[in-house]
Amino acid sequence: MTQAPPPPAGGDTSASPELQIKGSLRLPPGLKLNLPFYFFRHFFQPGNPILLFEYLQKFGRAAHYRLLWNHIVLLNDPSDIREVLIDKAQFFIKERTQKRMKILLGEGLITSDGEIHKRHRRIAAPTFHRQRIQGYAETIVAQAAAMRDRWQPDVEIDIAAEMMHLALGITARTLFNTEVTAEIEAINDESNAVMEIYNALISLPRAEALLRWRVPIPALRRFRKSKRRLDSVVDGMIAARQREMADSDARGEEPGTDLLSMLIAARDEEAVAEGRPGLTSAELRDEVMTLFLAGYETVANALSWTWLLLGQNPEAEARLHQELNQVLGDRLPTIEDLPNLKYTEMVLAESMRLYPPAWAMGRQATQEIDIGPYRLPKGCFVFFSQYIVQRSEKYFPSPRHFHPERFTPEAKADRPRFAYFPFGGGGRQCIGESFAWMEATLVLATLAQRWQLNLSQNQRLELQPKITLRPKFGIHVIPEYR
Repeated sequence: MTQAPPPPAGGDTSASPELQIKGSLRLPPGLKLNLPFYFFRHFFQPGNPILLFEYLQKFGRAAHYRLLWNHIVLLNDPSDIREVLIDKAQFFIKERTQKRMKILLGEGLITSDGEIHKRHRRIAAPTFHRQRIQGYAETIVAQAAAMRDRWQPDVEIDIAAEMMHLALGITARTLFNTEVTAEIEAINDESNAVMEIYNALISLPRAEALLRWRVPIPALRRFRKSKRRLDSVVDGMIAARQREMADSDARGEEPGTDLLSMLIAARDEEAVAEGRPGLTSAELRDEVMTLFLAGYETVANALSWTWLLLGQNPEAEARLHQELNQVLGDRLPTIEDLPNLKYTEMVLAESMRLYPPAWAMGRQATQEIDIGPYRLPKGCFVFFSQYIVQRSEKYFPSPRHFHPERFTPEAKADRPRFAYFPFGGGGRQCIGESFAWMEATLVLATLAQRWQLNLSQNQRLELQPKITLRPKFGIHVIPEYR
């Protein structure tokens, strides 16, 4: 795995080593010059911000730098992260990159702020109640079992691509109550096309305007065409489901149990008096796109990195197999097995510590504000990276080693809350976290029950930190019957 070179031991003239006092502000130490001046340094690669974040760790608790006229602070201390996400959350909004995702996801739960976010979360929360999502366990296991039956021993596969395909099938069934139809393939294809162009342009100034204006550039025309088709397909599926539900209601039948049906039926009791108790068609489309992309890509990436780590750590793999033998024997897992698959869950937790699918988060201060020992200016962008914090030696000794025992109840109790936060935290913590844990645990148990996946030789493994943390060139394995 490619890693950033270690920070220099000392004498780095690019660095500001002490707290910076500027008027009423107390800024963390950091880079002396504006970030573009470091263009030829190893840590400045616009396509891989993780290299910059790794370099900035040398400053300790927090680091400051400027990008053009913007103040940016990277926080590495869990107590400071807690202040931003929980204690002083009302003084922060989504930072620019996440707000720009509205171009793709509209006013969904990931991108919305303020009252819109609160209202959407109130409406969507019952849909993700633990008792409701447990009903999807059988679907998840059936999809995973069908995939494991298709694999052949000694035939190489790209497990990252396989996990994407499996998670897509699970999302299609649980979100839309359908197989991977032409419409689902269209949503997947067009959203991937949109995201590729989005990823390429998002760092540019006024990227929102470039994507919205009718500039005659082929990539932008492709973006607009894909986005129109994406919206059309999703709108069509929502309208069809609304008609089905109206017909069922007329016959006195209960609505479906898929997530889309539950979102359509969901109501916000606080908004009844205002005449808008449910989500509009446009709001439904935004939430469906958010659930579709966030729901299947994050779980798929978590599982992909897990297979890599198991292939690199045979002792942990053997202990996982031992637990599956003891708990399951030859039968498929069920929802009732989850409390007994403790090591399986610990394997996934340690995998998401090392390779968190959501690898960084950000906020923007709406006023001058104190965070820890610092006083940050209004408009300051504040970042914190799960990839960086969860590899801190302070909280995880030998942090680059794969050690699932870090997630025993006792070990977890000894760490501060935001030393480990793969699903975010605070009022915006991922609403689908319980679903993701259930899906990933059942899929891993179902597949590892039959197969051992041996890593192929001489493959290229590299991080691709885009919206999620992907393996850039896939992860190639050779299945072997256990």
